[in-house]
Amino acid sequence: MVTSNHVHLVIRDDKGKAVIPQTMQLIAGRTGQEYNQRKGRNGAFWEDRYHAAAVETDLHLVRCLIYIDLNMVRAGVVNHPSEWPFSGYGEIQNPRQRYTIIDSMSLMELLGVKTMDALRKTYKDFIEEAVQKQNYQRQPQWTESIVVGSEAFVRDTKARLGIKAVGRKIMGNDETYELRESADPYNAIIQGKNSGLRQQNTFFWDDSN
Repeated sequence: MVTSNHVHLVIRDDKGKAVIPQTMQLIAGRTGQEYNQRKGRNGAFWEDRYHAAAVETDLHLVRCLIYIDLNMVRAGVVNHPSEWPFSGYGEIQNPRQRYTIIDSMSLMELLGVKTMDALRKTYKDFIEEAVQKQNYQRQPQWTESIVVGSEAFVRDTKARLGIKAVGRKIMGNDETYELRESADPYNAIIQGKNSGLRQQNTFFWDDSN
């Protein structure tokens, strides 16, 4: 999902430690360099470093994907994800012939479907259900937590993080658990769409998940 002032990526880390931060460094660096060269400008392109959250690959992943694809609907820019071309939803429904971004085979495996037609229909049904329910409200677990999933997944990930999880608390219910700061560092209402993440509530993920 590419918006006017930020980008959302869902990355499957199956290569081991440090893959995600190295990937993000490459993407951020290349994007900034290309833009600056094209516009003849200098200085930083990105306002902040990235925020990463580990998401359990089950229903929580589905909810995360839906939340991302509803980004511009939530912002009031479009009425349906299909109206915003720079999104995962658009590429799933109309796969590119070249320069594809989505790893469709990996996504099919994670969602338990076997064909592209099944992937398109399954994901479209997920989105249509969310649109019909007008489930557009901001969900802080995707922007403020560093782990989202079942209680077992969150506790296991916290244990593997060791000292990096100090000061983070597990919270949630039987449906979804999160690992985040003990006190909410965000304002109750984010003004506009420019909700850049700041250093104090950003976690730089550098462990395999």
